[in-house]
Amino acid sequence: MNNVEQVLLADSHIDDDILFKTLNSMMGRQVDFADLYFQSSQHESWMLEDGIVKEGSYNIERGVGVRAISGEKTGFAYSDDISPLALQQAADAAKGIADAGQGGQVQAFKRQSPIKVYQSVEPLGSLTQSQKIDLLHQVEAHARQVDSRVSQVIVSLSGVYEKVLVAASDGTYGTDIRPLVRLNCSVLVEDNGKRERASSGGGARTDYSYFFESVSTNTTQGKPRYLTYAEEAVRQALVNLVAVDAPAGTFPVVLGAGWPGVLLHEAVGHGLEGDFNRKGSSTFSGKVGSKVCSELCTIVDDGTMANRRGSVNIDDEGTPGQYNVLIEKGILKGYMQDKHNASLMGVKPTGNGRRESYAHLPMPRMTNTYMLAGESDPEDIIKSVKKGIYAPNFAGGQVDITSGKFVFTSSEAYLIENGEITTPIKGATLIGSGPEAMKNVSMVGNDLKLDAGVGVCGKDGQSLPVGVGQPTLRVDGITIGGTQ
Repeated sequence: MNNVEQVLLADSHIDDDILFKTLNSMMGRQVDFADLYFQSSQHESWMLEDGIVKEGSYNIERGVGVRAISGEKTGFAYSDDISPLALQQAADAAKGIADAGQGGQVQAFKRQSPIKVYQSVEPLGSLTQSQKIDLLHQVEAHARQVDSRVSQVIVSLSGVYEKVLVAASDGTYGTDIRPLVRLNCSVLVEDNGKRERASSGGGARTDYSYFFESVSTNTTQGKPRYLTYAEEAVRQALVNLVAVDAPAGTFPVVLGAGWPGVLLHEAVGHGLEGDFNRKGSSTFSGKVGSKVCSELCTIVDDGTMANRRGSVNIDDEGTPGQYNVLIEKGILKGYMQDKHNASLMGVKPTGNGRRESYAHLPMPRMTNTYMLAGESDPEDIIKSVKKGIYAPNFAGGQVDITSGKFVFTSSEAYLIENGEITTPIKGATLIGSGPEAMKNVSMVGNDLKLDAGVGVCGKDGQSLPVGVGQPTLRVDGITIGGTQ
């Protein structure tokens, strides 16, 4: 028995027989599939504002979610009490909602040993309380040392230690231990009455030692990672302090490598999730095998990247994390699937069944979604633009899945004039259609980069950690909403 089974089952007097009997009690002639999702998670967060610790919280969450699938219907119940009685009561409630299936049988459990893409470390105990507070103070002090115009600093630190166990009527039986840490620095700079704010941070599926690792950036060699977050936040804020108003119109846009992949995530990624395509509500519905974007574009969703924020050893249905090619050289190859949508669409699940917690239903969700590198030198991409926009950082955006139309706000952008990056601009909003923008990709850089580990994705009220990335891209003809 492993540590997860001890914490989630044995300590609550639940064994394999009880799991099997619970699932079997649900599998009448009207239920096709049933599963049990046990979860125990510890979460802490700290926040320092202008030298004062304003927040320190610690939460424990523990429970079980029970699902019964009958055709297209799903019955779901959950309990924050893990016990044989609560488990059976939730099972009775879930199966009572589902009533249109063919009926199925419970298969013998097959314990999985997936390849581990992150280790079972416990992040919350990797630093003492005083060390965590000291880390926050060091980040703030460094941000203020970088430039005297820094007038406010907010630093936040969070850690999650989660244990999950999945048992299903198809024989799936899997456990996972999931660490996750994140550190963020937000600064406000002031100069001659002008004020600008910017933030930077990162994280991974490991412990707090990650932030003390030595890294090299474009400007420094061998510096602890937490110091680079403070420097980057100040750098972006100072850029915006001297930025001029963005022009309005249609221009070629060069998207920087890394975090700008959030545009790809929103404008393309969500439209490739299985549930939207099964229901026909995505702009990509029914287009597998068709050309949906430039042949320069190959887009993947990869849950197997070591220690990445969006990675999964197993997804929340017990399917091992996978490397899925979604679009290959412009051709749509397939969608991201959980078990339910995969079954209804006659395909295999892809390791994308994810849920916020035991109190939520799983659905097709992204892990780490990015575009593969191309062959162009990033400098040549810039040189190819006579008049356009360079956008290396985004604040966020939104997309209409049905039409593919998006609106994105840049947090850092510049004019490109005669093949050179020149004046910083602010207030640049990118407006367009995901499929159209992807068809207009005319150059793809050889500099693939993933984000720093801060991505949070929302869907149907559920938030999950994800990763994004891309190389430098030239997109011909995106509408820029500006103020000039």
